Amino acid sequence: MFSPEGPTLRELAVQALSSVERGYDLLAPKFDHTPFRTSDALLDAVGSVLRRLGPFDAGLDLCCGTGAGAGVLAGVCRERVTGVDFSAGMLDVARRRVRPARPPVSWVRADARALPFGPAFDLVVSFGAFGHFLPREVPGLFAQVRSVLRPGGCFAFPLAAPARPGSRGYWTLLGFDTVMRVRNALWRPPFVMYYRAFRLGEVRRELVAAGFRVELHALEEFGRRADGSPRVRLVVARLPG
Repeated sequence: MFSPEGPTLRELAVQALSSVERGYDLLAPKFDHTPFRTSDALLDAVGSVLRRLGPFDAGLDLCCGTGAGAGVLAGVCRERVTGVDFSAGMLDVARRRVRPARPPVSWVRADARALPFGPAFDLVVSFGAFGHFLPREVPGLFAQVRSVLRPGGCFAFPLAAPARPGSRGYWTLLGFDTVMRVRNALWRPPFVMYYRAFRLGEVRRELVAAGFRVELHALEEFGRRADGSPRVRLVVARLPG
């Protein structure tokens, strides 16, 4: 993160004191040089599962950022790919960097909580964006995804297992969330990014309530925990055909 190509501490501080939208506009030129970008290993693993489930016609990358997920969609969608994000800065980077030969890719600036599409997609994916939504916003978000999917369409996203209580990862995430809550209590506008708020059990219940049938696919590339459960799963939520 702190390489010459990545953001400086000062730039990160300015981002953290901005709104989510403004913060990502500021970070966009250097975003791909931070650990926040979805790793190629995760993108490849998700793509491998989706190729077995597809092919699909039209795909949407929800909260696409600089477009890392568009490459996954381009590999499994035959007709077109669309990326949507509310950060103009992130979309500008995506337009310059993501240019697959086919299918055609378009970029749309919009809020995921109010998508400007009808039921035009067969597959919606999202990578690493759900920490930016408060728990009370999740039902509405899933309703929006359902509204843009055709009958039989899929909504797919990777989800890591929670850190084991007492582990270094557990305390790191707990500390980060605590800092964010204190920051948002003291400073406006808020910067919503809570890594521990999006949990599989609750997410699955909300997907079912939104009318999806949920499948879980282990991403074996990331191994298993001591209890045998996958470290990372791909959640695939399907609509009735």
